[in-house]
Amino acid sequence: MSNMTPKDSDIQLMAIVNLTDDSFYSGSRTVRDGLVDLELVRARVAAALREGAAIVDLGASSSRPGSVPVGEKVETDRLEPVLEILSKEFPDTCFSVDTTRAKVVESAYRYLGNRLIVNDISSGEDDPEMLPLVGELGLRFVAMHGWDPSKFSEGDVVGRVAAYFREFGRKAAESGIADWILDPGFGFSKTVEENWELLGRLSELKSFGRPILVGISRKSMLYKPLGLGPEDVLEETCRANRTALDGGASILRVHDVKPAYNLLEQYEN
Repeated sequence: MSNMTPKDSDIQLMAIVNLTDDSFYSGSRTVRDGLVDLELVRARVAAALREGAAIVDLGASSSRPGSVPVGEKVETDRLEPVLEILSKEFPDTCFSVDTTRAKVVESAYRYLGNRLIVNDISSGEDDPEMLPLVGELGLRFVAMHGWDPSKFSEGDVVGRVAAYFREFGRKAAESGIADWILDPGFGFSKTVEENWELLGRLSELKSFGRPILVGISRKSMLYKPLGLGPEDVLEETCRANRTALDGGASILRVHDVKPAYNLLEQYEN
């Protein structure tokens, strides 16, 4: 099964598959009556890869605004049966695990090895064991801005984001993390206006020399100004992703892989 983006592009699609019952976009949920629907997850992963995803992002604890994170045991109990199946059925696929817990990374690594990418929205701030573990295992790491709004609160949004990643770069080096991805954190600790300013000035973050991951799929910066909901803004998502590509994004994290794939084909022609 192919998981290449158009023309073997350097731009990759990361497909969102949520092992939750409360993620902000209802169409991404796969937990029914407290249990992960394994057949539904398998089908969504297969479809995402068939439609052009290069990475599948698995999240077993919602990070939507106002959500209450599940405990470590619940997160692991949701994730492990999924990884047992997916690691065997899709042996050539890279999976990212959306977690802030080092123990969850340890568990996922047993199934995926170096196919695992750690996607930590706290950039290692929630769990002091996270960055040393990622460095020890030699894994790729997605660091996101915006988890702690008190950090670098002065200046405009791009300046705050840049200051944050300058500090993170030092911490990553100290922990032995050589391969990390920069996620500006759209929707986290930013107003709608700041999110749009950040998107329009995304190219300023290319100076870090890191892959830039943009996750704006169906987010409130798109639907709130229009008085809509996340289910109603697929076209707006595609337009915003086009702006992200113009600004230097190299990974698009999306709910809807096929429209994003079509966007890449148009973008590169």
